[in-house]
Amino acid sequence: MTEIKADIVFYNCVVYTVDKNNSWAESIAVSGDQIIFVGKYQNVKAFIGEDTVVLNLDGKMILPGFVDAHAHPSMAMDFIGNISLYNLDSLKSYQNSIREFINLHPNKEFYRGSGWADTLFPNLGPSKEILDEIVPNTPIALISYDWHSMWVNSIALEQANITTETPDPDGGRIERDPRTGEPTGTLRETAMKLVEKIIPDYSVKERENALLEYQKMANKAGITMCHDSMLDPSTIRTFNSLAEDELLTIRFSGSIAMEHDRNIKNQIDYIMEEREKNTHPFFQTLAAKIFIDGVIEGGTAYLSEPYAHKPTFCGEPIWKPDLLQNTCLELDKLGIQIHFHVIGDAAAKIMLDALQVAVDQNGKRDSRHMATHLQLVNQEDILRFKSLDVIGLPQPFWFKVDDYYSELALPYLGLERANKQYPMQSFLDTGVVMAGGSDFPVTIPFDPLIAIQYGITRTSIEEGYEEVLWPEEKACLEDMIRCFTYNGAYSNFLENETGSIEVGKKADFIVLDKNIFKIPIDKISKTKILLTFVGGKEVYRNSNYSGDIK
Repeated sequence: MTEIKADIVFYNCVVYTVDKNNSWAESIAVSGDQIIFVGKYQNVKAFIGEDTVVLNLDGKMILPGFVDAHAHPSMAMDFIGNISLYNLDSLKSYQNSIREFINLHPNKEFYRGSGWADTLFPNLGPSKEILDEIVPNTPIALISYDWHSMWVNSIALEQANITTETPDPDGGRIERDPRTGEPTGTLRETAMKLVEKIIPDYSVKERENALLEYQKMANKAGITMCHDSMLDPSTIRTFNSLAEDELLTIRFSGSIAMEHDRNIKNQIDYIMEEREKNTHPFFQTLAAKIFIDGVIEGGTAYLSEPYAHKPTFCGEPIWKPDLLQNTCLELDKLGIQIHFHVIGDAAAKIMLDALQVAVDQNGKRDSRHMATHLQLVNQEDILRFKSLDVIGLPQPFWFKVDDYYSELALPYLGLERANKQYPMQSFLDTGVVMAGGSDFPVTIPFDPLIAIQYGITRTSIEEGYEEVLWPEEKACLEDMIRCFTYNGAYSNFLENETGSIEVGKKADFIVLDKNIFKIPIDKISKTKILLTFVGGKEVYRNSNYSGDIK
C-alpha cells in the first residue's frame, strides 16, 4: 500500500494517454494538481484512502485536455457586449443585427463589433452607405470574421481623416470606388490602424469579463490550454490581473505582436522584458508574433503566382524580406520564439528563407518557431519546415469545401490552387510537428472535436456539403488527437507539464461521453464533453452529467 493517497480516482474508464507510445489505461489517480497513477484499476486501489473521491465512469473516455495552439481569446470583447455578426449568412441579417444592437444601446459614442464575411462582399468589400443608412451620425467600425478587414461608415472615415487623397499605408489597402477613387468603407490590413486610433479603448473590466466568458466556452469545449497569438500591453495586464486573482481556468501562453513600421529594437526589448515578467503557471509570454502577409479573401495574401481574378497581382508581404530576415535573426539570437502568420505560398517561402539565415548565423537550437494557417504551401517548402524544425499550426476547421471555397477560393485562386489548400498529411509524413488551433474568434464554435473530425474527413459537417477537399491530405484520428493535445503543449515548451496523461504531469484532462475510437468518424463532432479538469480542479461539468461517485 502506498503512503500517497489520491484526492480523486477515476476507474472503469477508457484512458487514451497520448504518451510517446499512445498507451491505454483504465484508471487514473490525482493528488493536488498532479497525476500520481495511470494504469489498471486493481493497481490504483492502493491510492484510495478514507477521503479519496472515487468516480466510476461507466466506460466513458478520458483524454488529455485539449490545447488550442493558435487563438485570440483577448479579442472576445469584440463580440461579447458588442455587435456580433458571426454565423449570420446574409446582408439583411447583418443589417437587422446592427439595428437591434443600436436600438438597445442608443447613446454610445462609438459602435464596434466583428464577424462579417467577405463571401457576401467580394473584391471591394461592404460599403459605407449600408452603415450610413443605419447609423449616420455616430462612427461605427466592424472587423471582418478573419480580422484582416474593417467596415466603417462615412463619419468614421471623416473622423479618421481618410479621403480620396489618403495614400494606402505600407502593408495595407483602402478599398476605393474605381470610378471616383473615393473610399468605399472597407479597409484592409494596416489601413485599419487609420481608424483604430479614434476608437475608444476597452476598460479593464470589459476585458476581464470578456476573457472570463471565453474561458467558460473553452472549458466547455474541453480546452485546458490556449495560446493567445496577438497580445498587446492592455491584454497582458488583464491576463496578469486574472492570474494573480486565481481566476484563470486555462493555462494561457501568448505571442506579443510586432509591427513592421515601428522601431524594431524597442519592440524586441519590450518582448524580452515581458518574457522575464510573465512567468505565472497560468500565463506566460514566450513568443513574438509576425504577420508575413494577409488573407486570400482580402487579396492581401502573398502568392507565388498571380491571383486568378487579378492576373498581374500576387499580393505583397507585410514585412519586406530584408527587414524580416534582420528581425528574425535578432529574435532567434536572443532565444525568442517566433510565431508567424502565413497564408500564401510566397509568404511561406520568405519566412523559411529568413529562418534559414537565422540558423546559418546563430546556429541550430531548440527554437520551436511556429507558422500558422498555411493555406498554400509548396511541397518543396514542406521539407524545409522539417529541416528547420518549424512547428505548423493549422486550423483543421477550415479543411472543407463550403461557401468560402466556392465564392472566394475558386475565383481568387483558380481550380488547381483552390483544390490544394491546407496541406496536412504531407506535413505529418515529413515529420513536421503539427499543433491544432481554432483562430478564435474567426472560428465559432471552436470545439476541438469538430476540428478533429474535419482533419480526418476533410468534408463539412454541415448538410449539403459532401465534397472532400484534397482527399490525399486526410489525417488519422491518432494524429489529430495528438495535434490538439501533446503537440500543442510542445509548441509552448510545456510538454513536460501537460499535453498527455502521465504520472508527474498536471492533472489537465477531460471526460467524454463516448470512446471516439469506437464510433463512426462523422459522429466525433457530436461527442459531448462531460467533465473538464485543470490542475486537478473541476472547471466544467455538463449539466446533464451527475457522475457516479462510490
